[in-house]
Amino acid sequence: MNPFALSIIASSLALGTITTLSSFHWILAWIGLEINTLAVVPLMTKTPHPRSIEAATKYFLTQAAASALILFSSTLNAWLSGEWAVNTPMNPFSTILLSIAILTKLGVAPFHFWLPEVLQGVTLETGLFLSTWQKLAPMALLYQLSDSLNLNLMLTLGLLSTLVGGWGGINQTQTRKILAFSSIAHLGWMVTIMKISPQLSLMNFVLYIIMTATLFLMFISINSKSVSQLSTAWSKAPTIATLSLLSLLSLSGLPPLTGFMPKWLIAQELIKQDLVMLAFLILLSTLLSLFFYLRLTYTMSLTLAPNSSNSPTYWLFKKKSILAAPALLTLCLLPLSPSLLPLL
Repeated sequence: MNPFALSIIASSLALGTITTLSSFHWILAWIGLEINTLAVVPLMTKTPHPRSIEAATKYFLTQAAASALILFSSTLNAWLSGEWAVNTPMNPFSTILLSIAILTKLGVAPFHFWLPEVLQGVTLETGLFLSTWQKLAPMALLYQLSDSLNLNLMLTLGLLSTLVGGWGGINQTQTRKILAFSSIAHLGWMVTIMKISPQLSLMNFVLYIIMTATLFLMFISINSKSVSQLSTAWSKAPTIATLSLLSLLSLSGLPPLTGFMPKWLIAQELIKQDLVMLAFLILLSTLLSLFFYLRLTYTMSLTLAPNSSNSPTYWLFKKKSILAAPALLTLCLLPLSPSLLPLL
């Protein structure tokens, strides 16, 4: 891509996200979301392939519909209450519409149908942006709305997302679709706890960004787009393969890795709120996600013996220092949980 065009797109992405994060008016927040959407579409279509064009079209139509719903619900709220400010108490009906629009932008079930298909149609690099950066602005709006959210709606959609994310990823063979369903499942945890403890949901979101970015960067470095390609990663890049399977286990929430911390704290908070059955169901739904994470780790570590290969050992000559910091955070943050708990 032309460096000038790339700089314009990167600046627009940053501008749209910062505008939404710093907005106090719903129109300003809507403008930031629109800038974000329009800036990422050229990145999705930089390789002129029918699948990428289809993915960009699906993404644009879904995001445009969600943005129109945000504009409609904020206008309705201003008509009923006379307020355009983001952080003021809102009309309950307008809040439900806004919640649905923001959850559609994030890809929470049952508004998730666009996410796996869009991620499958773009490159791993663009998938990294869609799974991390593009979720910052909608999540910030949902965080600011947390006081006005409908508790029953959030709990229902959160449980549904964890079930759909776990069930949908079981039979997938493409790593991008697996990461898409993983995103849906993790968003379910965040949405479940958003009304009860917004700070805990925000911490879960930050850890999700770190772990997902680490996995995407590792898959990019070994150029693995399917489960079958992961089986040859060990002989070509044993260090990256080892870190990848540990990062997958962290994303699944197994102790003593970082991903265990948000699940542990959220389950503890749900039990404190006497939502024991919900905590039980959401933990059971995590077993579905754990199945396909373990299938990926099995493919990477046990389907091919750690022997020498005729393929070039390019991992010896290419610098992968960019992976050091996110991999360390993905694997080793759990011991810091006693220090993080007073901040919540």
